[in-house]
Amino acid sequence: MLLRKLLFSFLILLFFINSTSAYEVADLVVVIKSKRVMFLMNEGKIIKAYRIALGKNPVGKKTVQGDGKTPEGRYYIVGRNPNSSFYKALKISYPNEQDVEYATKIGLKPGSGIMIHGLSKRVEYLGKYHVIDDWTEGCIAVTNEEMDEIWNLVPDGTPVEILP
Repeated sequence: MLLRKLLFSFLILLFFINSTSAYEVADLVVVIKSKRVMFLMNEGKIIKAYRIALGKNPVGKKTVQGDGKTPEGRYYIVGRNPNSSFYKALKISYPNEQDVEYATKIGLKPGSGIMIHGLSKRVEYLGKYHVIDDWTEGCIAVTNEEMDEIWNLVPDGTPVEILP
């Protein structure tokens, strides 16, 4: 009986230690497009890193709908879709005021619907190999397993810094 109580206490303690030390919520998401990497940050430290796929025309800043580019600049996570066509998705606040102003100035639409998302059923079999080519319409793509992790670590309102 004593052994059972000690084992139970040890398991509770082990669970508590693992759940509190291994779970840090991101306070910033940083995407470096040229390196095809995304970092989840907490108080200036990298807590997770992911290889990513970008828009199919990744060089340069997204300026108009349909250009196949991933935006550059400071945005925020403004919502989530648990039933996305691309597994799960975190909505990024693109376009911001500057994006709208620029597109309006040149007489075009800036586009919308930029997300951090997983893989559709059609390509989920690729898993981590989806990053061999940039294939999105401007979004940031990770594996479904990574998306589950990101989903839990990145709250709504988190800033997203997308760098060239």
